[in-house]
Amino acid sequence: MSANKKVALYTLGCKLNFSETSTVARMFENEGFARVDFNDTPDVFVINTCSVTENADKKCKQLVKKALKINPDAFVAIIGCYAQLKPDEIAQIYGVDMVLGASEKFKIVEHFQNLEKRDQAVVYASKIKEVNEFIPSYSKGDRTRSFLKIQDGCDYFCTFCTIPLARGKSRNHSVAETVKVAKEVALTDAREVILTGVNIGDFGQGKGETFFDLIKELDKIEGIERYRISSIEPNLLSNDIIEFVAQSDKFMPHFHIPLQSGSNKILKAMRRKYLKELYVERVTRIKELMPHASIGVDVIIGFPGETEEDFLETYNFLNELDVSYFHVFTYSERQNTTAIKMDGVVPKSERSKRSKMLHILSDKKKRFFYEQHIGKTYNVLFESEEHNDYLNGFTDNYIKVKVPLTEDLQNQIKTVTLANIDIDGVVKVKIEQPKTIN
Repeated sequence: MSANKKVALYTLGCKLNFSETSTVARMFENEGFARVDFNDTPDVFVINTCSVTENADKKCKQLVKKALKINPDAFVAIIGCYAQLKPDEIAQIYGVDMVLGASEKFKIVEHFQNLEKRDQAVVYASKIKEVNEFIPSYSKGDRTRSFLKIQDGCDYFCTFCTIPLARGKSRNHSVAETVKVAKEVALTDAREVILTGVNIGDFGQGKGETFFDLIKELDKIEGIERYRISSIEPNLLSNDIIEFVAQSDKFMPHFHIPLQSGSNKILKAMRRKYLKELYVERVTRIKELMPHASIGVDVIIGFPGETEEDFLETYNFLNELDVSYFHVFTYSERQNTTAIKMDGVVPKSERSKRSKMLHILSDKKKRFFYEQHIGKTYNVLFESEEHNDYLNGFTDNYIKVKVPLTEDLQNQIKTVTLANIDIDGVVKVKIEQPKTIN
């Protein structure tokens, strides 16, 4: 590959994909490529795909079309979950030159012999059972935060999910190796690190270590001021982890815990590894130790067999639960899953109605959570980028705030008092001035 070439990368999907895209970008930069924006006429486009929803597949096709409009001669490579699940399907998309599966995406620069357009896309995708190497990744470029990949793959085969087929079995580095990568992140401008993976609570596979062991060591690293734990399964969120976060200055009082359904009948059909009673225990323990903690919930509506009564059971369960917001996913049929063969398909119109109901409930929950903290003082990490002459930031317990743009606040942690909720649902704050001692 020659220098002075330009590469643009586009990420679909989750935080894990963002960390991996950033790692792939650094590989190109090490080969002399300049990383540019998608619209800046790149010589190479790399699209990192997701396959959690049908829409992500469609988005990939749209992006290829857009790339060719920007530069008809550009080399287009597709990586990520969709590339592993359906490489031959992607290879048929007009304009795609290369498709790289789960184990090959981190060897992308090795596969570039030349950048000429191809009549037929070349495909490098091993069978998922052969994918067993763990490649650590972290995002770089956003001064405020970095997504640190600590785990990949999943050994859980929930009936609705294709992730094990796209990413393989659960795997990770040792605590010691993970700490080494975290120390690299500590040398960047990032003030906050989000621990990410497919099933991060499962950290330690085959190494006699646990996620709890990891966070105790990460807590000791100098140069990282804040950690957030991304989505963690309720059956893997132990009391030890909760109690550690409660006393840590670095781990934020913010949890995102997938529920998926408030009906035990549906949880069993989904092949989840807990019942709703355990979920209540986890939420209760968090709130006992950290009453101010933010708790986010993943929930899927419209799963096959979900009756109106099952949905209302979920709705009422969430309504009564002391949680802060939801991520609502409408069930979509995915090939090669058990759920696609199940009876009791919920009409899409009904799925849409249920989704809307939970989105409204989530908005109410979030506003109530925000209102509970008005007048209180918190530390906020302000973003690097401005939005309409304002800077946004997040409190340690994940309340989104805004202040008029001031450059000396960018990427800074400041003590603020929460004043009032703006019309857009963001909290305006008053910056507290440090007290002088005479």
